[in-house]
Amino acid sequence: MKTILNYFFRGMLVILPVSATAYLVYATLVWINDIFNNLFYSWFDLEIPGLGIVTGFIAITLIGFVLTQTFVRPILHLFEKLLTKTPFVNIVYNSLKDLTEAFVGDKKKFTKPVSVEFSEPVGMKRFGFITEESLKHFGLEDEVAVYCPHSYNFSGNLYIVPKDKVTPIKTDPTNFMRFIVSGGVTKIHS
Repeated sequence: MKTILNYFFRGMLVILPVSATAYLVYATLVWINDIFNNLFYSWFDLEIPGLGIVTGFIAITLIGFVLTQTFVRPILHLFEKLLTKTPFVNIVYNSLKDLTEAFVGDKKKFTKPVSVEFSEPVGMKRFGFITEESLKHFGLEDEVAVYCPHSYNFSGNLYIVPKDKVTPIKTDPTNFMRFIVSGGVTKIHS
């Protein structure tokens, strides 16, 4: 019985992440497709498979283009100010905005891969990214903020580390993040 349970759990370790990822991708694509296809169908009484996905991509791209135009910036600034001043909404909005900007856009944060050496156990190191090089505003002159993502998860820990315990790693940040998140399974090509 123990052997059968062992096989069962090993199978779950493979099937669960693959099926959850496939389901989320499928559900998102169907949802986007349905929204735009229903709109198109209500206007023209015609259904075209995949039209919603293409329309969604074009609409998001056009919104991105419009938001980069100079005349829209003051309106966007007022809207963001409203969101950041609204109780409870500001927590969700600011957190999601900061997380999104950390990965894409002009304010990317995960661009400085490092190795952090810990005192205990002796010789233990963690991989992460410097997210803030100056912590003077906290009274921490000789320390940096290092974010260490967890493997197989969308979470991590923030460590405040003495600068002399941090070693920069010269590699592509995207591949480095894949390496960490995959638990070291993903190969980094030089």
